[in-house]
Amino acid sequence: MDIKRVLASAPRKHDLGEERSMLTVWGEALDPAAVRQEHPRPQFARERFTMLNGWWDFCIVPVGACPTVRVPDERDGRILVPFSPESLLSGVRRALAPDELLWYVRRVPRPRLRPGERCLLHFEAVDFACACCVNGRVVGTHEGGYLPFAFDITEAITLDEEWAAALDAGVRSEIVVAVAVRDPSDAGTQLRGKQKRERGGIWYTAQSGIWQPVWMEVVPVRRIEGLVLRPDASAGRLIVDVDVRGDEGLLRLYVTDGNGAPVASASVPVEEGATAARPPAGENGDPLRRVRVSVDVPDPRLWSPEHPHLYDLTLRFGTDVVHSYTAFRTVEVRADARGTSRFFLNGEPLLLRGVLDQGYWSDGLMTAPSDEAMVFDIQSMKDAGFNMLRKHLKVEADRWYYHCDRLGMLVWQDMVSGGGAYGTWETSFRPTLWRGSWDSYDDREPSHQQKLGAGDERYRDQWRRCCRATVDHLRNHPSVACWVLFNEGWGQFNAELAAEAVRRADPTRPVDAVSGWYDQHCGDFLSVHNYFRTLKVYPDDPSKLRGYAAERGSRAFAISEFGGAAFRVEGHCAFAGSYGYDSFDDVVAWRAAVRAMLDEAAALEDAGLTAFVYTQLSDVEEEVNGILTYDRRVNKLKEAERGSCASDS
Repeated sequence: MDIKRVLASAPRKHDLGEERSMLTVWGEALDPAAVRQEHPRPQFARERFTMLNGWWDFCIVPVGACPTVRVPDERDGRILVPFSPESLLSGVRRALAPDELLWYVRRVPRPRLRPGERCLLHFEAVDFACACCVNGRVVGTHEGGYLPFAFDITEAITLDEEWAAALDAGVRSEIVVAVAVRDPSDAGTQLRGKQKRERGGIWYTAQSGIWQPVWMEVVPVRRIEGLVLRPDASAGRLIVDVDVRGDEGLLRLYVTDGNGAPVASASVPVEEGATAARPPAGENGDPLRRVRVSVDVPDPRLWSPEHPHLYDLTLRFGTDVVHSYTAFRTVEVRADARGTSRFFLNGEPLLLRGVLDQGYWSDGLMTAPSDEAMVFDIQSMKDAGFNMLRKHLKVEADRWYYHCDRLGMLVWQDMVSGGGAYGTWETSFRPTLWRGSWDSYDDREPSHQQKLGAGDERYRDQWRRCCRATVDHLRNHPSVACWVLFNEGWGQFNAELAAEAVRRADPTRPVDAVSGWYDQHCGDFLSVHNYFRTLKVYPDDPSKLRGYAAERGSRAFAISEFGGAAFRVEGHCAFAGSYGYDSFDDVVAWRAAVRAMLDEAAALEDAGLTAFVYTQLSDVEEEVNGILTYDRRVNKLKEAERGSCASDS
């Protein structure tokens, strides 16, 4: 064990100094009138949408100041949506306290609806709980900080003739959208990922409110509600389960190659009586039906990091037209020719060379300042030789996954953690010092769940719901290759049942049930974090395996976190103080150390290693162990002519 690294990793309070405001190149060039204008969901896109990002009025009031859902009369100023009020780009730089409400208000043009049309108001993510009013009328509430949701606001924006006649033209042409948000952060037990009110070390600034795009969409009453894409590479067939709302009709599917060349088409009738398996709430009693349409795609071109081939899809139902895309590929864990369990892509074993991606930005915090910024992160890691990103304890904007799909970057997707306070002894010191504890800590025991922050049944119910919702939300993305359920014991409980539930929900991807320690002998991987010991492949005991892992008789081995070498690039650090497991004063030595660690991990492939994840993609706040600086202006691994850090600004 490397005692020096262990001591450097110990949680501690220290004076970081004053925070330095740092803009990325995209934040510096940001036009508030045109922020994040791209369609938020490329896999489910219609033509008639309106982005509502930009300046909104806001105010922060005590919770008790609003006994009803009523917009306060006073405003504190303007906030730039979709950036959280704690971020630099929001223009606010103010933390929301657990006992406060954050109000957003904006007037927007009234959408013109033809007969038989509805208006949906979409939020890609709001942290944590919110109520939405349109023209003074509550249109919906939502809890959960990381997943998208929508409200049908048609009734709230519809004017009857008598009311319309009494209003002046300006009022008739606009609607008022107001959103009230409350976020307890780590004062509560809800899902929160790496956010903490008292940031420091591996914990980052807590955020609140709207932190992903907001948009409106005009849709027909008779429309497509959802898609489950089931590409079958071995059969050369695409199956699409489609949820449609409204009367009977004909559903049409068109498949084209990336260059627009027709590949296949099919149509099926939507018949009365076909009901969706998990129907969302409808409006006006409109029925929701699930239909299946399939087409043959002979000799499909397979998706891979080297050749990320996508097929474009168009679906039509009545007047509704939805654009999407898919890809043919298979991912699985199984034994190779020597009997060693490995990750397989398209029937071939693949060593996953991953990097940990926190998804934090110096100016936007959890919100990327632009679409181009997301592309930059992905492409920089691809150029550095990585073929996988582990999206850590965060569900990213849907466009991030789209860019991984089209650029060819595999994703290991973490579920967002939460629960009560994590005991430092139980989740850090104990497993760090005694590796033997990893194998004997039963997360089914209530006392153990309490020590891991999972003692609140409300949290456990929320985690289960959001885990399933995350799978449903991201399952159509070909880049997503693994579900990671629990990390380092944080909020961990009954990982075996969770792995079985995810396996039933999505049998097409492997599951990393426990990343780090406190293995429960389930899922598809023995997945360890190794920052303090010589890298090696640990044996897995087949006699202890449970669930579907026991049926197969083996799991693959992954080092799902390692590395963490720290190097400060002066002028590109958020604080005077810094945190990391090693500290290098010379960039040449830092590069040599990082490359040596990556080579050491890759050399374990013959011994049975199937995946590794290096920590990490970028610096975050006081952590300076990233390959990129926090402001993304310097790539520490990229060599300049004189051996200094190369700037990409």
